[in-house]
Amino acid sequence: MVNMTELWDILDEFGNPTGRLVERGKSMQHDEYHLVVHVWILNPQNKFLIAKRALAKPFGGMWETTGGSAIAGETSLQAALRETKEELGIDLDAQNCRLFTRVKRQTDFPDFADAWLCKYDGGFSTLHPDPSEVNEVRHAGKDEIKSMIKQGTFMNVFPYLGKLFESI
Repeated sequence: MVNMTELWDILDEFGNPTGRLVERGKSMQHDEYHLVVHVWILNPQNKFLIAKRALAKPFGGMWETTGGSAIAGETSLQAALRETKEELGIDLDAQNCRLFTRVKRQTDFPDFADAWLCKYDGGFSTLHPDPSEVNEVRHAGKDEIKSMIKQGTFMNVFPYLGKLFESI
């Protein structure tokens, strides 16, 4: 039988790996963090590819960008590319991605969130969303995303969003 436990690298308060691991969902000590990635996929028309969370997931039916937790041993970029492949079924070219920012967040599971900005000009026919992760996909401009946040239909967990939108 294969062990499906997801392990995270524990990072210190400065984002450095400690050499220790934690199982997903287990509590962490004070000043322990894990790494998450947010992947903002931008098309040539400067619209973002956003996804509606599968209804069975926490916050099901909410719109968001692609992302998730890095698993033990992964770099931030590796996690960004893997999460995009798992959720949307597309292979992003690492050369078209850049780390936009890293933020330290205090949540139920404290993390460092790396926001990646990736250019992708493939159409919807290239997408193969995982139905256990994603219910629907679409493109949205920054003003539309701001409006969706105000309406409560887009996840509002991205503290760097204003800075990201200004850079586009």
